[in-house]
Amino acid sequence: MKTLLLTGFEPFLSFTINPTMRIVEELNGEVIGDYKVHGEILPVDFRASGTKILEHIDKIQPDAVISLGLAGGRYKITPERIAINVNDGEADNRGNILVDEPIREEGLDAYFSTLPVRAMVERLLEEGLPAEISNSAGTYLCNHVMYQCLHYAKSQRKKMPTGFIHIPASHELAIQHGKIPSWSHDDLKKGILTCIKVISEISPTEE
Repeated sequence: MKTLLLTGFEPFLSFTINPTMRIVEELNGEVIGDYKVHGEILPVDFRASGTKILEHIDKIQPDAVISLGLAGGRYKITPERIAINVNDGEADNRGNILVDEPIREEGLDAYFSTLPVRAMVERLLEEGLPAEISNSAGTYLCNHVMYQCLHYAKSQRKKMPTGFIHIPASHELAIQHGKIPSWSHDDLKKGILTCIKVISEISPTEE
């Protein structure tokens, strides 16, 4: 049985609920296709999140990694195509404000996801779930974690499919927030289950 590391984030900025937390907690320990899911929640902290996920990878030695993030305002599930080597954005949960800072001084300008993102989107659409590939993971914590994982995989775990998926807000969060599109928790969870099934069936080189 292979292991898949699935990560989410704690709440951040004006989002008092992060639906990725609940999805990760509920899928932790589940067997989906060829993978047993190991779930972890990451801090919204530029100085800690990348270190934490690499510690989890070193500890559990997963065969694949999917990180999840909330994209409040998006109305589709969006697997990310690329991560760029820059930290920039609003204050994180620990008060860090970074401007134009490289994530890794020795790293490439960008890394492409090694998840089968096109196949994921096609399967999500077949399941009636709105989806598209995103060409920007931003410059906040989601991009940071994606970049750190891909940098690590490029040098040490080349055969480990690695990437990031943004999801819309849940209805619960949208009610609190007031003005963002949302999905039911069941559909958000179904979308991530679908993506995991796809990587269980398709190697990243077949995308």
